[in-house]
Amino acid sequence: MTQTQDSIKHWGDMPPEEFHQHARSISAWIAEYLERIASEEPSRVPRVLPNVQPNFLQEKLPASPPMLGEKVEDILRDFENIIVPNTTQWNNPNFHAYFSISASSIGILAEFLIAALNNNSMVWKSGQAATELERLVLSWLAEALGLPRELWGMIFDTASVSTMQALACARERSGFHVRERGLAGRGGDVPQMRVYASELVHSSIDKACITLGLGAENCIKIPVNERLQMQTEALEQAIKRDKEAGYLPIVVVGVVGTTSAGSSDNIHELVAVCERESIWLHVDAAWAGPAAMLEEWRDRFHGWERADSIVINPHKWLFVPIDLSVLYCRTPEVLKEAFSLVPEYLKTTEDGQVENMMDYGIQLGRRFRSLKLWFVMRYFGVEGIKARLREHIALAQLFANLVNDHPDFECTAPVEFALVCFRYKPQHVANGDEVTLERINADLEERINTQGQIFLVHTKLHNVYTLRFAVGNLYTSEAHIRRAFDHILKNT
Repeated sequence: MTQTQDSIKHWGDMPPEEFHQHARSISAWIAEYLERIASEEPSRVPRVLPNVQPNFLQEKLPASPPMLGEKVEDILRDFENIIVPNTTQWNNPNFHAYFSISASSIGILAEFLIAALNNNSMVWKSGQAATELERLVLSWLAEALGLPRELWGMIFDTASVSTMQALACARERSGFHVRERGLAGRGGDVPQMRVYASELVHSSIDKACITLGLGAENCIKIPVNERLQMQTEALEQAIKRDKEAGYLPIVVVGVVGTTSAGSSDNIHELVAVCERESIWLHVDAAWAGPAAMLEEWRDRFHGWERADSIVINPHKWLFVPIDLSVLYCRTPEVLKEAFSLVPEYLKTTEDGQVENMMDYGIQLGRRFRSLKLWFVMRYFGVEGIKARLREHIALAQLFANLVNDHPDFECTAPVEFALVCFRYKPQHVANGDEVTLERINADLEERINTQGQIFLVHTKLHNVYTLRFAVGNLYTSEAHIRRAFDHILKNT
């Protein structure tokens, strides 16, 4: 249903009284939605995965935009009836794929306000509070993580972008004036630059190499040991071999909490290698980073305070609505050298007294993301966050115990943080028949996800087809964990 032709005459925005009405309605819908997904009654909780096929939306919505405006009630009705049921529910406590994340209620409220202010903090003058709050809240976060408060931090959207900025820093520090002269067409003037990471590193490292002109073939994957950590000796050998062959090693990427297995490289050893070889060390702690708040997990992070850059995603395991990624950097002046470019229309009288965040990255437009991290840290407090992280780790261990106690299941990797890697290994399947085991686990994964009650994904560890069970949702309880394992059993 469209509005009347008269509505075209009103050139302004929605009238305040109408906004108030619909804002109350949307707020009530969100509260009811969060209440349903947190329910201990399984019948009330919506499917995690929708039962839809590609291109389903073309049959449900018109191909052309409306010529006249439509009523908000009609838009919201389509949202509730068409969009929500056909969307994977990341905020559902039965979501155990990828990394199980959740947007806290306080973070959702902050998103309301971020959208209302609609601030673009590209320079201090265009976002005074946003710029200064970013500095403050990232110093809070650094202190909570056991990092030096003076460590310089900046907010981006995702770890892929944060990581690309870090690798661009290393490229800038190489001394070959890549910013001005580029890499293409320089012949023997510039050696091929090498980036080193474990074979379990996130694909964003490869993409950063592609984007920055380093080339995918120069992203060198180092084998892992039995604990799925980068082999330091193999790294040292690769660096030595490459230097002798005329390559230029510029970055080592160490990981705390790999995507596939939750494993952590020995950062302390990597620091020693990088300092000796004058190579930039980037630490990817995008998922597991918040666990540095917990004293009992600090050993996984030993040495990261000496890294050149660190990435952490509060939108993964710090209850901040997606998206918010933090890049910490020991030498922000290198970041500024790599990216600062100030056209006349962005120069201000305050430039000599302030930090303009546009100078430190590829992005000019910047949302007021720090507001939601500030809200979350104030609402939960550091101790409240730590308690929730410990609960998730305990729930993951509960699931691992259920796996280990069953004769037809096994964990395929040590349980790290809040991620369990496991597989179905029925006793009747002969040992070593990996082809059969891969097939039955792939079939099990497909059956579970088709039913939509829980959501899992897989990986491969030492060529073993492995199911991943991630915990990290604020609403996930022991009852959810036990029901999830029972559901998996019923599908074997």
